[in-house]
Amino acid sequence: MAHDEQTTERSQTEYEFLRRKRAEEMRGQLTSFAMMIFLTLIAFTAVAADFSPYLIVPIILLLAAVQVVLQLYHFMHLKEKGTGMIAFFMYSGMFVAFITILALVTIVWW
Repeated sequence: MAHDEQTTERSQTEYEFLRRKRAEEMRGQLTSFAMMIFLTLIAFTAVAADFSPYLIVPIILLLAAVQVVLQLYHFMHLKEKGTGMIAFFMYSGMFVAFITILALVTIVWW
């Protein structure tokens, strides 16, 4: 009987822990989603306000970069344990792509 009570108590504790963890994860995803919607609205507002393209393009690119980071960490689960090597290779690839694009644009402009 004592063993059954311990098992029931432990499973109830594990259930409560998982429930709290999942609720916290869902709250983080909803917050991230709301932030991405807000950033999109900022981009649309900047375009609708008819600002100079020299101002709009960097703002949109910055907002897009922030959204990519939010999506990677919250929706692609890169914040979890065991994803360090995946994140390293992904960011290394992004860095190499950025440097390549920057070099090609520089060659074309000059």
